[in-house]
Amino acid sequence: MGCNCGCVCVDANAEKLSEVIEKYKNTEGALIPVLHEAQEIYGYLPLSVQKAVAEGLDISLAEVYGVVTFYTQFSLNPKGKYKIQVCLGTACYVKGAGDIYDKLKAALNLNDGDCTEDGLFSVEACRCIGACGLAPVIMVNDDVFGRLTVDDIDGIIKQYKDKEIE
Repeated sequence: MGCNCGCVCVDANAEKLSEVIEKYKNTEGALIPVLHEAQEIYGYLPLSVQKAVAEGLDISLAEVYGVVTFYTQFSLNPKGKYKIQVCLGTACYVKGAGDIYDKLKAALNLNDGDCTEDGLFSVEACRCIGACGLAPVIMVNDDVFGRLTVDDIDGIIKQYKDKEIE
């Protein structure tokens, strides 16, 4: 969980995680709150963090992994600064969300759940955003884009890339 430079560094995130585990260690039902705080610290829950949580709470790695993979709010992969969610619920899907999803992945050269090398974008499918009347819909962080076509995607990506230049 430390840096990759080969030096002997103190991992501040590991220290924060240890503090979180210690805070909840003797609390019944501690796993989910610990995972939430661990994800806030790291941005996602890599295997090394899951192992540390399992050891710290004296539970099996399988139990930790089961919870991480069951609940959609937990992520095994790093997320971009701009988290793009493509609704693939029925209303969105029948109006072309699958094509929009494919266009986003191609435009950013990503697979589902991946993050661009520059850390700006991640793309993932979701089941329903709750804006069926605007189908098809995507969300970029908290921004909702509706009634989309494949032709809208490049402009949306550019809008967020331009924010980085300003």
